Amino acid sequence: MLKVEKVQYLVNWKGFEKGASFFIPCLNPAKSKKIIVKETKKRKYAVTTKVVIEDDVRGIRVWRV
Repeated sequence: MLKVEKVQYLVNWKGFEKGASFFIPCLNPAKSKKIIVKETKKRKYAVTTKVVIEDDVRGIRVWRV
């Protein structure tokens, strides 16, 4: 589970392979990015993040590199 802005997201961490990505909607990208990066570092995943708008929803896209 990944909790961002009081919403819990179920992320398939075992299936999160290099080159894969996921999108987390959020209102505060800076704070949300810290939470996401902390969780990925705990799992020893190298990631790249970018604030994006997808289907008119602002959030963070996370890629495993």
